[in-house]
Amino acid sequence: MKLALVHDYIKEYGGAERVLEALHELYPDAPVYTSVFLPAYLGPHEKRFSRWDIRTSMAQHLPWKEKLISPLRILAPWLFSRFDFSEYDVILTSATGAYFPNALVKKSAVLVSYCHTPPRYLYGFATAREWKKNLFFRILGETANYLLRMEDAAASQNVDYYIANSTNVQKRIQKFYEREAVVIYPPVDVEELRIKNNELRKKNHNSSFMLHDSYYLAGGRLARPKHIDLIVKMAVKNNLPLKVFGREFAGYGAELRSHIARRTSHVEFVGEVTDAEKYELMRNAKAFIFAAEDEDFGITPVEAMACGVPVVAYRSGGVVESVVDGKTGLFFDTLSEDSLFEAIQKLEKLKISPKDCRDNAQRFNKERFKTQIQLFLASIHQEKAGLDYVRRK
Repeated sequence: MKLALVHDYIKEYGGAERVLEALHELYPDAPVYTSVFLPAYLGPHEKRFSRWDIRTSMAQHLPWKEKLISPLRILAPWLFSRFDFSEYDVILTSATGAYFPNALVKKSAVLVSYCHTPPRYLYGFATAREWKKNLFFRILGETANYLLRMEDAAASQNVDYYIANSTNVQKRIQKFYEREAVVIYPPVDVEELRIKNNELRKKNHNSSFMLHDSYYLAGGRLARPKHIDLIVKMAVKNNLPLKVFGREFAGYGAELRSHIARRTSHVEFVGEVTDAEKYELMRNAKAFIFAAEDEDFGITPVEAMACGVPVVAYRSGGVVESVVDGKTGLFFDTLSEDSLFEAIQKLEKLKISPKDCRDNAQRFNKERFKTQIQLFLASIHQEKAGLDYVRRK
């Protein structure tokens, strides 16, 4: 079975890129087709892609392409349709919801879409950019989105099989595309974390529950739908120690820092970190706070639980599928500082076991993901072979 991988664009390293990396580990000889590849923007994660066979579109040759990521979505269907996939049996797209990789010309190949979400900006979900505030850009944007929704609808029917990253996204696929999807949760390298956690427990001779006295933790991709500003304002208001990690997006970092300017605060921004640094931050945190709105799935809460750390999360999107309320964390129901702080106060009175958190995270381990992907692709390859045999007869 000759397979190609397709990804929207590679400029940052987040949950979707972790999935792509796991797929590439599973199929290391598969080339990765993408619109643009910008390794200089990957920070400490640049070396992850250094030996990959990455094949870019014509957009790679555009000047200032790093600043054109959002406008390029208009050309994305055309860009992906220019790739030649005639030599492949299976094409597996990692559709982040940014571009339209399913608009490719599959020819005789089977097209499988691992869908992180239908494009959020087309279907009314919270997005990173506040483009609707300006009347001119709102009119321009709504017109473009109308045309892109038609393009997205057409591309969705080009897909032979859908894989959703959560039940939450599975429902979106059914609603917007009227297509069925199999759920395969994204991978988290919990085995690596389990080994490190065991080493630390042996060193400290302490496996009982205890909230750390140091800080709360938030972070990931610092974009507006993640509502990091709400977490920061809550911490400042209640004088709680907070560390925030992650790459800043579209000037949002300056906005976040404005909430702590000229105040005595225990809020610290640590910037983009390596995985090892992130996991160390998680292990030493009181809890991981996650306030994302309409999150597709949410890998960072699972990583925190894999480190034995409880999660305080806004009850929205895919995170309700990973956090067990009252056992591995707590939910809050309103995007307000008071609702979040109330959940934190409740958490401090609970005895949440780090073992329960780690055991729950095992549901999302990387080996489980790889096995399910392999079995799924093998089954459809066999099905296609059977159909081809019937046609020949």
